Amino acid sequence: MGTISAALSLITGALEADQSALDVVSNNVANASNATYTRQVPNWSENQPVYVSGTLVGTGVTVTGGVSQRDRVLNQRLQQQQQASSAATSLLGALTTLGSSFTLASTSATTGGNIGTDITSFFDSYTQMESNPSSNSLRQQVLSSATILAGDISAAATNVIEQRASLDQSVGTVASQVNTLTASIAAVNRQIQSLSPGTDAGSLEDQRQSALAQLSKLIGVNQIDTENNGLSLTTPGGQLLVSEGASIAISSGVVNGVTHMFAGGNDITSDLTSGGGQLGGLLTARDQRLPTVLSALDELAYGISTQVNTVNNAGTDLAGDNGNAGNVFNAPPQVSGSAMAMSVVMTDPNHIAAAALNGGVGDNSNAVAAAALATQSIVAGLTPSNFYSNMISTIGSEMNETTIQSTALTASVSQLQSQVNSLSAVSLNDEASAMQEFQRSYQAASKVFTILDTLMASAINLGVQTAA
Repeated sequence: MGTISAALSLITGALEADQSALDVVSNNVANASNATYTRQVPNWSENQPVYVSGTLVGTGVTVTGGVSQRDRVLNQRLQQQQQASSAATSLLGALTTLGSSFTLASTSATTGGNIGTDITSFFDSYTQMESNPSSNSLRQQVLSSATILAGDISAAATNVIEQRASLDQSVGTVASQVNTLTASIAAVNRQIQSLSPGTDAGSLEDQRQSALAQLSKLIGVNQIDTENNGLSLTTPGGQLLVSEGASIAISSGVVNGVTHMFAGGNDITSDLTSGGGQLGGLLTARDQRLPTVLSALDELAYGISTQVNTVNNAGTDLAGDNGNAGNVFNAPPQVSGSAMAMSVVMTDPNHIAAAALNGGVGDNSNAVAAAALATQSIVAGLTPSNFYSNMISTIGSEMNETTIQSTALTASVSQLQSQVNSLSAVSLNDEASAMQEFQRSYQAASKVFTILDTLMASAINLGVQTAA
């Protein structure tokens, strides 16, 4: 092996290895703007040395393509944080829209849609009527303020119901996107297991990683590495979504008026709600936050309507009705649905019972009793104003908490993405440095090859007479 021809063979391999390394760098540079590409480095491998006359002699080097610079554990951490961040962002968007329902849901151009102000104005109108219980204008003011209150509560409830329906539609859309991605991941899995069962899959691995990143923004998943470079995905509760080369589609069905998610014959809606991703945030808002607010609005509407109606029917009105003056608001049969259905049914202000039972025209006893409802615990053990204030405060607190959480998670995702990029993204400065290194190596090998070629030519022409 210690011959010129052996040295030529060795240095030829070096030239080929340097050329392959330069090809890897060139590919990195070409993909520098490709967000889904993972940087590769040349896979240098020392050739098997041999013994010659008892001496170990090297046989050069080989470059067998490029190796992608990826950290699976780091990528999984990024995906998990992305799931939590997407859920928080999605929930915050829903809460923000919900909050706007209580500042814009107005049926009157003069109130600004503030239900808290409406409540105060309504009971104040009874207080104003106390001074002149037979005044038609003051009685009309009671009905007008009642109409504004009922309209704003009903409008707010309608907005919440419409928002919930919109979220429900979005849930179905996201589920369809999830199915597209899981099917894509399963297809890439089959290719990887077929073509690169034991090695880095390069561009196929990039395709799978890109699909996983998109999926993590939509839904919470657990990732399980399998044999032959395969991958399985489950929901946080363990329901399979991808089993290596096969995907299990999520289907939908209506349960109690809203869309539920099913997979493998199981209802996985609650699993997905707590799992993260955009879908988790949507489901949390649809199934937990919005129903709670709607239920509170129903309690508020029911409490005010039933108590005001009871007081009005306990007095005497100007029309001569004694103990049966009629309802100011429609009588809700139950708490559920009271807010959306709330309306004023009284049209004649003479039927407002300002006087006590059997009281005269100038009696204001029943108007005082109606005004006093403002300070009585008629809604779930609280006054109407305090109950509404607590409801708004709860929404505001949830928005603040979710904002803080979303900001923190966004920062965490950004930090992890920076760590991934420092390993996997292409740096043109680094590639320029690597290119210079491999270029110098190639030039050195070329020089050695030239010297050996000259030596070989001299050896072949040994003894041949040449001109001096």
